[in-house]
Amino acid sequence: MTSCNEKPEHEVEGSSQKEKPEIALVMKSLANEFFKTMADGAEDFEKENSDRFSLIINGIQNETDLSQQVALVEQMVARGVDAIVIAPADSKALVPALKKAQTAGIIVINIDNKLDKDVLEKSEIQIPFVGPDNREGAGKVGDALAKSLSPGAKVAILEGVPTAFNAQQRRTGFEDAMKTAQAEIVSVQSASWEMAKANSVSSSILTEHPELSAILASNDSMALGAVAAVKAAGKEGEVLVVGFDNISAVQAMIKEGRIFATADQHGDQLAVFGIEAALSSLNGNTEVEDKRTPVDLITSETLK
Repeated sequence: MTSCNEKPEHEVEGSSQKEKPEIALVMKSLANEFFKTMADGAEDFEKENSDRFSLIINGIQNETDLSQQVALVEQMVARGVDAIVIAPADSKALVPALKKAQTAGIIVINIDNKLDKDVLEKSEIQIPFVGPDNREGAGKVGDALAKSLSPGAKVAILEGVPTAFNAQQRRTGFEDAMKTAQAEIVSVQSASWEMAKANSVSSSILTEHPELSAILASNDSMALGAVAAVKAAGKEGEVLVVGFDNISAVQAMIKEGRIFATADQHGDQLAVFGIEAALSSLNGNTEVEDKRTPVDLITSETLK
């Protein structure tokens, strides 16, 4: 693996010829354990396939820094990488930069957070999406939670960045499950995928809604923030918390009973699926299509 500032070892001085393709993985927040897991999985895959491609890994410091992620894409275009595998921080804002990449002849594969279909169509480009059905995954978590809720129970949803497709889909999946459970959603607020913000938002919700029975967090970082708020409010055991991503810290809390459930979208393999799609396209497959990847419910039972 190389960083974006290093010269690849396989480039020949004075020549544009490459011995193997160079693939850039552009992720969201490097502070989020989920994306660290994604990067580790991609690095392991590169080591196992060092004769097939070289890998550059980039990411932004927080998930709302859209301009920095656009800048990273532009850097990879200027560098002349062969493919970009991207988990976009926003489903719309990254499309123009990715169109420039395609125009420059770079293969682009979308992972994790799906790019907006209408914006892609207006931009007259097609970018394959390789990733999970976030609505289905959130629905599984919500359905599991529903078994512990009484009809009329008051619940709150912490959503991610509202303009992100995966945030929208997870919120919808939670809403579907709570409607079926006849629970009352008393608050839906964004915590931008971030633990500290989720802690603050959850604290306010718990104060405003003292009868709250559950907080459904759209990722595990926010779930950790919600758990801390529940503890500070003295409501452990009263307010259930669920998340999405299955990071290691949440696995421990599920075993302890402090978090009820999460969804595993197999972060260690998600970038690998995208890289494989990029390699397929680089090898001449012009019909690379969207691919659904697994998403599984994780509870104390599944962790036994």
